[in-house]
Amino acid sequence: MRLHPGGRKAALIVSTLTLMLCQPALAQHREPVTGDRSSDMAVDLILVRPLGIVATVLGTACFIVALPFTVPTGGVEDAAREWIGAPLEYTFDRPLGNFDTCGADHHPCGTH
Repeated sequence: MRLHPGGRKAALIVSTLTLMLCQPALAQHREPVTGDRSSDMAVDLILVRPLGIVATVLGTACFIVALPFTVPTGGVEDAAREWIGAPLEYTFDRPLGNFDTCGADHHPCGTH
């Protein structure tokens, strides 16, 4: 399939941002990313959450494609947790504007 040059650039940007979301969060003192809490919340709502949805959809597609390889080796649960569960948790189980912890117990995102 051939993409228009502008389409290639957009696909590269989306995939780069999606991969950035999949990186594990490091434990550190909670400081606002943009300088103040309200800006963090706005960036999270407008940019990070939609990218999390994209990461979840792409992860689900990759999980489905990988099933013929993960079923025989018993890696289905690990693949589902990393490609679907972690992006879902980061997108929907995290306080708005908090990029480090997820869930009611504030565990580091991606560790449950």
